[in-house]
Amino acid sequence: MQPYELTLAAAAEEIRTRRLSPVELVDSVLDRIARTEPSLQAYVTVTAERARESARAAERATAASAPASASHGPLHGIPVALKDLIDVAGLATTASSRVREAHPTADADSTVAARLAAAGTALVGKTHTHEFAYGLTTPQTSNAWDPDRVAGGSSGGSAVAVAAAAATFALGTDTGGSIRVPAALNGVVGLKPTYGLVPRHGVTSLSWSLDHVGPLTRTVEDAALVMSVLAGHDPRDPASLPTPSSVDYRPLPGADLRGVRVGVPRNYYFEHVDPDVELAVRGAVEQLRALGATLVDVEIPMTRYIQATQWGLMVPEATAYHERTLRSAPERYGADIRVLLEAGALMSAGDYLRAQRARTLMRRAWLRMLDEVDVVAAPTVPVTAVRADQEAVVWPDGTSESVSDAYVRLSAPADITGVPALSVPVGRDGAGMPIGMQLLGRPLGEATVLRVGHAYEESVPARGYAPVTTPAGPRGDAL
Repeated sequence: MQPYELTLAAAAEEIRTRRLSPVELVDSVLDRIARTEPSLQAYVTVTAERARESARAAERATAASAPASASHGPLHGIPVALKDLIDVAGLATTASSRVREAHPTADADSTVAARLAAAGTALVGKTHTHEFAYGLTTPQTSNAWDPDRVAGGSSGGSAVAVAAAAATFALGTDTGGSIRVPAALNGVVGLKPTYGLVPRHGVTSLSWSLDHVGPLTRTVEDAALVMSVLAGHDPRDPASLPTPSSVDYRPLPGADLRGVRVGVPRNYYFEHVDPDVELAVRGAVEQLRALGATLVDVEIPMTRYIQATQWGLMVPEATAYHERTLRSAPERYGADIRVLLEAGALMSAGDYLRAQRARTLMRRAWLRMLDEVDVVAAPTVPVTAVRADQEAVVWPDGTSESVSDAYVRLSAPADITGVPALSVPVGRDGAGMPIGMQLLGRPLGEATVLRVGHAYEESVPARGYAPVTTPAGPRGDAL
């Protein structure tokens, strides 16, 4: 096994016991990037020398500690990729947009970048996003399992890098599903935390009242390890929750779910869903039952208002953020993004306030529903990764929706209500494309959501990484 193939937890153990050096791990991941990038285009920029410097510093720190010491955390020496909305001192934050072609480099780290650096990680690069995170496909990037299909978005680069083993883990952002959608489409784990649990200071905003930052990893255990570093209050983010700065989110070993109540939606989440997706997710739910969980039918509240509320919040907030550059350089935006931003200028204050009111009512209704169960299990997206030139999804009853509307439909409720949501791979469709199950929990219920996801993961065969065609290429520092 090559070092790049290791999960975060496995790599951390190898480094802790000195069977693997951080330098060897980083070099292996950089070589993997060099081989996968020609076909995938996950990265905006590869920071090879910066990563090697961090790895050398981690190696020196490891050498100075006692053998097998636990003085360094599990992220020590681990390669990470960051979605290019996240500020890193000395690097530009491009948001994958021509608007920022001449954007100056960041003066300081974002909160999450600073926390990862303090934990000893090695930044291997910044990953592509759908322009300014305003989309669900990330057109620059190819799906890790089939380059002719969409990566999902907007954190498509981060998900593809992790799926292709071109990063040990990555960070993304989620406003309407932008962590979970690409996680599901590329067969990796994606966690959207509770709103306000992970600070967003230094992260380019799409919609301030919906934006979240979270990890994309190969396993649920890895996501828990990252969350233990990311979570915690930062007064520079007005929405940051006054939570403890050090929480261990790692689930206990084993797959016992006795006493856990899993809500199974009887409406909304299984409507207009591909049969392969429904079969895989219902099979995974039955596996949770086999592990001891009690299944409870639940009614998803206020479903007719989900789409209107999501767009009613996101569109005007995004337009407000881009107001100045939309006036000064509209031609620099992609056509799809410019249309959305211009549409936001036409929305009234009354429409926005009604969306905020609907969100408040929806959140209250969801909290009442979650009083009856510990988590809700549902599909992450209704259909697997479509081909890059496909614009719409047509269902057997003749109903048609755009690809973006299809992908956001099942993920938006967790952003509107702010509850934690975890996407876990649960199989593949007839074309071999990954399928994800979404686990949604109570606010600050990450530990429970991760426990259920980890139990499922422990009970199914281990997954590898995407079998990307990797022609010989230059080493990472040549990129």
